Amino acid sequence: MSINTDLFSKGIKQLLLLILLLIVSPISLNIAFKALNKMEDTMWLAYLILAIAIIVSIFTIILAFKTFKTFLDGLFNKK
Repeated sequence: MSINTDLFSKGIKQLLLLILLLIVSPISLNIAFKALNKMEDTMWLAYLILAIAIIVSIFTIILAFKTFKTFLDGLFNKK
């Protein structure tokens, strides 16, 4: 049983992006919630930051599932 190196290397690249997003997502959510408390005159900007942070968090969860599926497909040599 051999490893599909193309899929496995694609999974590694996705994993590096996933690690970056796992760091950025909570930080952006924290910044967004702090902006909601601090910005009283420009609330639209705080809500924009919050919306972007939520979208990044959802994308992070989706990418996590895709990354682990790519790893498993590469490990078990699925085409």
